[in-house]
Amino acid sequence: MNISELKEKSIGQMTGEEFLFLQQNGKQKAVDNPSKRYVYGILDITQLFGCSMSTAHRIKKSGKIDQAITQIGRKIIVDAELALELAGHKTGGSDKQ
Repeated sequence: MNISELKEKSIGQMTGEEFLFLQQNGKQKAVDNPSKRYVYGILDITQLFGCSMSTAHRIKKSGKIDQAITQIGRKIIVDAELALELAGHKTGGSDKQ
């Protein structure tokens, strides 16, 4: 099954198997750029920055990483590398903190 083909199909035309496959695997292909690393949701932001949930919420609300965030309803997709750069956790090619 090809995810991009399923995304173009209306839900009414999908079989139950196709719909479940897209639900389970569509998240991985939410943004089609294989060279970038993405994290999803507040929990992944806590792991990315190595912080608590409340600090992750503060980082998101601060606006510092807004350019790295795509939010559709409650779903949050974050470009990990860009978020780290914007927050000042990564400079250029080195990982100095």
